[in-house]
Amino acid sequence: MISKALKTWEASGAYIPYGPFGHQLFVKQVGNPTASAKKTLLLIHGFPESSYSFHAVINGMLEVFDRIILLDMLGYGLSDKPVQNYSYSLLEQADTVFEVWKHFGIKGGHLLSHDMGDSVATEIVARHENGLLPAWFSDGLQSLTFTNGSMILELASLRFTQKLLLSKYGHLLKNINNFPLFKHQIRSAHGNKNLTETAIKTLWEANLLKDGHQIIHLTIQYLNDRKQFEKTRWLPALKQTKLPTHICWGEEDAVAKVEMAHYLKTNICKNATLTIMEGLGHFCQLGSPQKWVAYVSAFYKNNHY
Repeated sequence: MISKALKTWEASGAYIPYGPFGHQLFVKQVGNPTASAKKTLLLIHGFPESSYSFHAVINGMLEVFDRIILLDMLGYGLSDKPVQNYSYSLLEQADTVFEVWKHFGIKGGHLLSHDMGDSVATEIVARHENGLLPAWFSDGLQSLTFTNGSMILELASLRFTQKLLLSKYGHLLKNINNFPLFKHQIRSAHGNKNLTETAIKTLWEANLLKDGHQIIHLTIQYLNDRKQFEKTRWLPALKQTKLPTHICWGEEDAVAKVEMAHYLKTNICKNATLTIMEGLGHFCQLGSPQKWVAYVSAFYKNNHY
């Protein structure tokens, strides 16, 4: 059963088919559909989330941008959650993102990502650096903002359940995956108490749609892509990019700890702007949306976007 909050969110978006198997993607455009790339914000959500994770920050970000584009990647939220004919690799998720942008006629924009979305975004940056962006994306990436994601996997403090899901026994967790376990993992990852029961319940409901909670052992495999491509493809791309970059981190994150943000700034993205969001946790756009908007939007305002 879908909650009223998710029904309202769904009603304000649309569905488009993706790929040869016609998987349905939930997509959403807010604001002026003819806005320029410089006034367009592209959002990519994390794991185990959906575009709804940004619902409380949209109005605040519309004070900076004229258009915001969101989607639920396959396996998440309102989109289809196939058990066959989709790999859930970060490379394929990046292809999915471009398909959504193409659907809306997006020629470029500012890219903001969270959690797993950071990994999808780094694949997009790698394509940018290697001259592999599609021709129709002619206005290109305007800037990058990374928030609280395991971009340096060896520094991540993965939860026990995450490690178990990645093991050969991961598929067995679908038999015990329930709300109490989910809530414990979300609170444990978040790192502080600024996350309401309602917010966690809505995250869980979005996972339940189309039996998504039964395939979490598939969607989490993106972490294996990080092992494979992080040091050879993604971090080198971040290190060489000249794109304006913002590393914006909730300091109390218990999984992608704040040390990761400092490592990125010191060793990888040396010209980036580093913002530490004091007192905020992993899911800070849900837990403290007003503070999140203030921290995130300052980068754009200071750079006169």
